[in-house]
Amino acid sequence: MSFPNIPNITPLISVTTQQTIPLLLSSIALEELALAHIINAEAEKLQFVLGTLGGATTTFSPAVVSVNDLLTVDASVQRTLRDVIKKEMLLQFKFENVLDLIAITPLP
Repeated sequence: MSFPNIPNITPLISVTTQQTIPLLLSSIALEELALAHIINAEAEKLQFVLGTLGGATTTFSPAVVSVNDLLTVDASVQRTLRDVIKKEMLLQFKFENVLDLIAITPLP
């Protein structure tokens, strides 16, 4: 098997430090928004299983949810939220780095 042939790409992107700060803050905000949507989806999953989700027209098959089914869904939600918490910690580190960058960046 041969190695892939990678073309020589030399992009000419010139971004100042002051231009990167809003971009970094925007990326953090978008990731936070995505995590909020994931948390909301997990909450709706629990509400659906418990039968408390407003406007839910879908029914279970089987119609009765067992304790084992509830524990399985709970474990799934816990795993997902644990991963969300990990991502939140990484975003906190990223945000702190941006704050440090703001502190050392001279004003225009």
